[in-house]
Amino acid sequence: MRFVDEYRDAGEARKLAARIRDLCEPGRRYTFMEVCGGHTHTIYKHGLEDYLPESVSLVHGPGCPVCVIPMGRVDDAVAIAREPGVIMTSFGDMMRVPGGQGSFFDAKAAGADIRMVYSPLDALKIARQNPERTVVFMAIGFETTAPSTAMTVLRAAAEGIGNFAVFCNHVTIIPAIKAILDSPDQRLDGFIGPGHVSTVIGCRPYSFIARDYGKPLVCAGFEPLDVLQSVYMLLRQLAEGRSEVENQYTRVVPWDGNPRALSAISQVMELRPHFEWRGLGFIAHSALRMRAEYAAYDAETRFPVPGVRVADPKACQCGEVLKGVLKPWECKVFGTACTPETPIGTCMVSSEGACAAYYNFGRFTRRREVAPLPGLRSGGSAATRATREGGGLERPSSLTK
Repeated sequence: MRFVDEYRDAGEARKLAARIRDLCEPGRRYTFMEVCGGHTHTIYKHGLEDYLPESVSLVHGPGCPVCVIPMGRVDDAVAIAREPGVIMTSFGDMMRVPGGQGSFFDAKAAGADIRMVYSPLDALKIARQNPERTVVFMAIGFETTAPSTAMTVLRAAAEGIGNFAVFCNHVTIIPAIKAILDSPDQRLDGFIGPGHVSTVIGCRPYSFIARDYGKPLVCAGFEPLDVLQSVYMLLRQLAEGRSEVENQYTRVVPWDGNPRALSAISQVMELRPHFEWRGLGFIAHSALRMRAEYAAYDAETRFPVPGVRVADPKACQCGEVLKGVLKPWECKVFGTACTPETPIGTCMVSSEGACAAYYNFGRFTRRREVAPLPGLRSGGSAATRATREGGGLERPSSLTK
């Protein structure tokens, strides 16, 4: 596949692994947090952890938008879905997320009209087709998906569609990272920064991590060589005594972000005073809500919601997994009572959840033996093979650092 094979070359992965080993200081251990769940899936799908030295450990962060939604917000959404005349719409990942009163699937089975959509524009289309009913979109995600929600609200306002509303659960990544850094539970040496979020907000907002906490961060892409190169860049910073924000994902992420996307968010939404995160508790200014000018499209204004805080099941340790304190296989119910078919916590539900990644790729215990990388191509692209045979090695531009 064009522009993908080059980032899945097993030979290049082995070379990067050797360079990583050379940078590791004898007797020192390194712990890096991959903030985004997409990175977690890349790491275990392609066996990248087995190509890192024993001294380098990767832990998971709160970068899965479905995973951080607390159970009380699920109950609020179910309450709205049960209102007369309401059609609730949601991304597929949210359908099985358990609340204190069950999931969307449970509410749907009991008679609520809840439909899966691929985008908020699909929800707006349903609103056009059902003018006699109110269509509510369950908006979740970090700054990555907030622009699409904002643009849909602006389109609804421009077209005068009054039977559309948003139940806004968009969260912001910077306060969550700060909460992790301030937590006494975790000692981190650096961060593999979220690539998708950074396409919107850019790299500049992470500067405080290096400036105030002395921790390096590398915004990373999602292919195997992206992740390995990001680990190398973090170790190189530490070896050189630097703590900076670097951008490995230059082919996609602009340093200052996407101004049009940020403008759309700012026009429609504003920061909440505080918001509850699963596992992290209440974090100030860490989520978005609809501005007063768009109250007509705010489901929390149009419908009564219980707003009751619901404690997570005692058996579930999603909170510790989201903070990087536990690996999924250390949870008491992982792979037994809690599976993708019968999830207890959100980390097993979402396609980006850490527990789902470990379960789907067979990581039920700590495993460090080196194995072939199943998703990497041993031969590389035709251009790469031809260059290697000629005595050199051609690399994609983003792998030349």
